[in-house]
Amino acid sequence: MGTTQGKVLRYGRDWGEAIFQTVMGIRGLMSFVEDHSNEFFTDLKLRDTKIIIDGYALFHRLCFSSDLDLQYGGDYDSFADVVQKFFESLFACKICPYVVLDGGCDISDKKLTTLKDRAREKIQMAHSLSVGSGGYVCPLLIREVFIQVLNRLQVPFVQCFSEADRDIMTLANHWNCPVLSSDSDFCIFDLKGGFCPLNSFQWRNVSTIKGTGDRYIPAKCFSLDALCRHFSNMNKALLPLLAVLCGNDHVNLPVVETFLSKVRLPPGAAGSKGRRHHRVLGLLNWLSHFAGPAEALNQVLKQLPKKSRGDVRELLCCSMEEYLQSQVKLQDFFQHGAYSCPDACGLGLPQWVLAALARGQLSPFISDALVLRRTILHTQVENMQQPNAHRVSLPIRQVIYGLLANASPRLEDTSGNAPPPQPLAFREVERFHKNIKTSIVAAVELPKDHCDLSRLTELSVASRQALLLEALKVRPAVLDPVPASLKLPIAVSCYWLQQAEAKVRLHHLQALLLGMLLGPLRTVAHGPGRCPGIPGFYIRGNHRVIGVSGSTALGPFSLDEAGQRWVGALALCEELQGARAPPGPGLDLDAAHTFCQWQCCLQMGLYLNQLLAAPLLEPDLTCVYSGSLAHGLCRRLLTSASAEGLLRGCPEAQQLYECLIHATRSCAPAELFLPKSKSNSKKKRQKKQGSSGSKNRVGAISDMGNWYEGGNRFGLLMVENLEGCMEASELA
Repeated sequence: MGTTQGKVLRYGRDWGEAIFQTVMGIRGLMSFVEDHSNEFFTDLKLRDTKIIIDGYALFHRLCFSSDLDLQYGGDYDSFADVVQKFFESLFACKICPYVVLDGGCDISDKKLTTLKDRAREKIQMAHSLSVGSGGYVCPLLIREVFIQVLNRLQVPFVQCFSEADRDIMTLANHWNCPVLSSDSDFCIFDLKGGFCPLNSFQWRNVSTIKGTGDRYIPAKCFSLDALCRHFSNMNKALLPLLAVLCGNDHVNLPVVETFLSKVRLPPGAAGSKGRRHHRVLGLLNWLSHFAGPAEALNQVLKQLPKKSRGDVRELLCCSMEEYLQSQVKLQDFFQHGAYSCPDACGLGLPQWVLAALARGQLSPFISDALVLRRTILHTQVENMQQPNAHRVSLPIRQVIYGLLANASPRLEDTSGNAPPPQPLAFREVERFHKNIKTSIVAAVELPKDHCDLSRLTELSVASRQALLLEALKVRPAVLDPVPASLKLPIAVSCYWLQQAEAKVRLHHLQALLLGMLLGPLRTVAHGPGRCPGIPGFYIRGNHRVIGVSGSTALGPFSLDEAGQRWVGALALCEELQGARAPPGPGLDLDAAHTFCQWQCCLQMGLYLNQLLAAPLLEPDLTCVYSGSLAHGLCRRLLTSASAEGLLRGCPEAQQLYECLIHATRSCAPAELFLPKSKSNSKKKRQKKQGSSGSKNRVGAISDMGNWYEGGNRFGLLMVENLEGCMEASELA
């Protein structure tokens, strides 16, 4: 493979897995135990059981191991297909999944240093991808897409208030079922049902038990007992100390390095692969000589200067407590729809906020802003020489911060970090060139009736929608003709056109809007059921139409006329699918940065809409953006194709596109739609005639649509009040 994606794969999924494991849990432990899989793992035929899934680990694993686009900003439709197939494999084996997602950072913000290190690593990875080399960076909205798929498949899930590991362990032990994750912390937890690593969970290889027909997923299960037996029957209670001495997400102290440089590790450790394995194996051998953690901890402290022993003891003990059972009972949420989190209850937050966080209806970004007044803005595959793409959405974030600024008096000075200098200020960790910086951002001061977070959802839908659209700088009338499922993306696009720092060109906008047609087109062209407009014909697969039966109450139809509409939708769908940019060198950094800015606007528009209890319908993100499609369409529109030419064979799609381009034009800079060169009168006449013909076609289609009220699958591509949109058709 000579492509960029090929380079990523040639560096290997093992490389990506190693990168992922280094930022999850205990350094070197997972690779160590997997190198000794015969000693520490047992083979499982997993079926007919509950399983607790670490959601953060799962969506990263599926994103990085499924040959998905990572260079163009994310093919969310392809990712959603992979997620759906994963859960279908579980359902086929009667495995009942319960997904547990991390929430925001806890009130101590003790992982901030680790999170900053990860942010720096992600910047280097994103830069590598942007110049055509390998790398692993999750697209910006991957988590939101994952949650949407869970909702669509009705997979039970919960979002914890902060980090989920202890809550996962506690729930799994309550139900006596295994945990599925990539996090090596689960090698330390004493799990009754065991720990199944994701990289040996063969969900793509569902097998059948001979003679019974029962289906199962081959997996491996880590045995903590086997690990302890291998090291002289060591006490399990010593393993949390192993975690903090190896270095985990919470502890990375120079004084620990001082201890390791002084202690004499038992012989034989140097034979293992790499320094990390040397450390893990040496520490396991060393710890196995102690009866319990107190004795071993005293020996650690003896190697340190006396003045630092007290502080180090306190930190190490607190870190070891992270491996104890949680007080949270997630089973209450899965059984009754609510649960109590002691850490959250003590903050005095509104009940509706806690409930929305648990259901994944509010993002951890909101939780971090609310609890810590500190957020982290994740880097995308963007132009590193340009200002970070999140700058364009700053005014939206300031409105979000304004809504959260006075949430609870108990939140004041709760974080161990120094509070921002102004009462309405928030900290943002963001990319600055190829490093990170922390910026102070002032929240917007909002009217009094919007300042009480506890009563925000009591405002009328009209009031909440007005605040949302004011933040997005869009007049309500602009969105009136737009279908409900696209109102928020179009409102965000209007905002983006007004605020974008990178220069937006017409083909960028056209590519985004054409991409928004693909979801409805796929439903029309490839969905199961009756072929639209052809009585008695049924679609099976992508191309075959079979099974003629008699006439219907609607009377006879012209097969050519009605069938042509379906054929047009199918052809356009395949044309757009074929327009996707292949992975490889030659990424257009200007287009990439422009689309990154648009995604930042969509992300914050989505979060603000969620915080306002969804005054606009939340869009299906898999139908809104595909990075490879947007980049591929940009290339076509710059070379051989025009938007009007692409849509000519499907009038319904052209009708919707013209409505969307008209809505966005009202907010775009005037020069965006200026012709590249002065048009002669003949071209103008042709364009005018084309516009008139388009109006006539739309009128005819609208008449046909009335014959199928409620049953026309082309209704997915129809919009209301289209007469007012048609004036803009020549702009496409």
